[in-house]
Amino acid sequence: MTRAIDLLKNKFGVSQLYKYDVKGNNEVLLTVYWHPLTIAEREMIQKKSNAEDTNDFALQLMIEKALDKEGARLFQDGDKASLRREVAASILNDIQLAMIEAGSDKEVKEAKADLKS
Repeated sequence: MTRAIDLLKNKFGVSQLYKYDVKGNNEVLLTVYWHPLTIAEREMIQKKSNAEDTNDFALQLMIEKALDKEGARLFQDGDKASLRREVAASILNDIQLAMIEAGSDKEVKEAKADLKS
């Protein structure tokens, strides 16, 4: 029987890699990769962002977690002001939403079924 901790780490652990393609004029302009958000990372991001501003949290999440295909960070902390002022909110929201929703419902249901067997 598989232990719960092993099942969760295998299905939802930090080794998972997600991606989102930013498109413009029907071509991929940028591919953003990231690993799942952990509780420890969420706490660190909350400390770096304005606790009462969900937009600030989402932007800080994107800055911290977004990677290129080699695994290097796409953004640095100093990019925050420029992203806020110079990039369309809709583009940033699409990336942030993809990051927040990655690995949700369907996979959780599959994991629950695996755990029962």
